[in-house]
This record gives sequence, C-alpha cells and structure tokens, in this order.
Amino acid sequence: MSLMKNHARARLDAGELALGFGVHHMRGSAVGMIAKATGFDWLFIDMEHGAMSVHEATQIAIAALGQGVTPIVRCCKDALFEGTRALDNGAMGVVVPHVDTVEEARMAAAAYRFPPVGTRSWGGPPFAYGMVPPDTAKAQEELNREILICAMIETPEAVANAHDIAAVPGIDSLMIGTSDLTASMGIAGQIGHPDVRAAYAKVADACKASGKVLGMGGVYDEVVAKDYIALGARFLLSGSDHAFLMAGAGSRAKFLRSLG
Repeated sequence: MSLMKNHARARLDAGELALGFGVHHMRGSAVGMIAKATGFDWLFIDMEHGAMSVHEATQIAIAALGQGVTPIVRCCKDALFEGTRALDNGAMGVVVPHVDTVEEARMAAAAYRFPPVGTRSWGGPPFAYGMVPPDTAKAQEELNREILICAMIETPEAVANAHDIAAVPGIDSLMIGTSDLTASMGIAGQIGHPDVRAAYAKVADACKASGKVLGMGGVYDEVVAKDYIALGARFLLSGSDHAFLMAGAGSRAKFLRSLG
C-alpha cells in the first residue's frame, strides 16, 4: 500500500491555506470525521496544553488517517520523544513549541527525520502505510519527505533568530504562537499591536528566504487574521474544539431564547 496522503502538505505545496482543527478536549474516533466534514485539512492534536496521553492522541491520529484529514501532534518542548512515539503510531507531523534557537530547531528536525537526514529510529506499526509493511529504505525516504515539522516562534529571542531557524533543513514551517509571543513581549493579548505586526513581518521574511511556510496560531480576530495571512501565513491553527463548541452552542441558545 502507498503512503497515506498528507493533506496539510498538499495544500501548502499548492500554495493554499492549510486549516488546522485544534483538538484539546475532544476524544474518540469521530474527531477527524468532524474536522473533515467542517472543511479542515489537519488536526492539531495538542499534547502540550490538552490533558491527553500519547495513547489518546495516537488513537485520534490512527482514525484520522482514513477520514481525509491529516493528524499532526503538538508535543511539549522538552518531550520530543512523545512526538516520535506519535509519528510511529499514526501522526503525520509534529509541532514543537517554544523553539527559541537554531540549536533547538536542529534537535527537533533531527528527532523526526530518519538517517541520513536525522536520527529517528525505525519502528512501530506502519500505520502511515495502512498496516501493509513497506520497503524500509523506501518508506524512510518517503516519510522524511512527507512528514511535516513545524517550529513555534513564541518569544522575542525566537523572532530575532527566525532567519537561522528557518534555514534549518528538516524544519518545514515556522508558526507564530501569538498568545505566548504577546505575553513574552509584555503586551499579552494584543495580537494586532505594532510590535507583533513587526514580528510577523520578520518571521514572514525569514520563511520566504528559506522557502519555508509561515504558520499562525492564536489569532482568531477576523481583521488581524486577514492581515497576517496577507503577509504569507498559510499553515493555520484555526481554532480549538472547545471554542468551536461554545460558539455553536452559544449561537443556538441565543436563537432559541429569542423565540421565547
């Protein structure tokens, strides 16, 4: 069987927006189906802030592989090994938060690529191949090419180092974690602040210089989001399950109350 398609990467390779559905509270096999049915391309399975185990994250990922949406996990910065376990068990990408230096970017890239590009170990069921055992050498080459690795830029230090981080082979995207960036700049929540806009412009330039993709997280204001997408942001965390649920439920309750 051939390698499962990475729908996020396909969108990005076509120059389109890749829309991510944040998985924070939801569990179970229907998550990917819901995301696909509502127009999303990839799952942002959050093991940094979501209270889920690697087992729960990978069960969601395995189901998503056959649902037309690509599972990507976010591990903790100091738990890169959880990202490798996720990749061995269904995930097709990893987002690494708080990447501040080129050294940290190199560590992440090496952890998630097979030799000779990186140091990832070969093992685990071949979920990415529908459980049909692939040719090992061919599979490692294909996975090195298809897996998507994203470094999150969340501090002024990371912004200052963005050009060097973007130049690291094996890093595909630099996603600005806008909430943490504003907090670290002393302007928490001010996603449209001139200093944040300047940071987006600098990271966008770094991505363009190295042929990498600018990502955007933590921006849900429609005016500001439009501005950052205009700068080149295409790998987008579009929102999280609880926010979507609350918005839909709140709208429905407001409508029904209006009838009484």
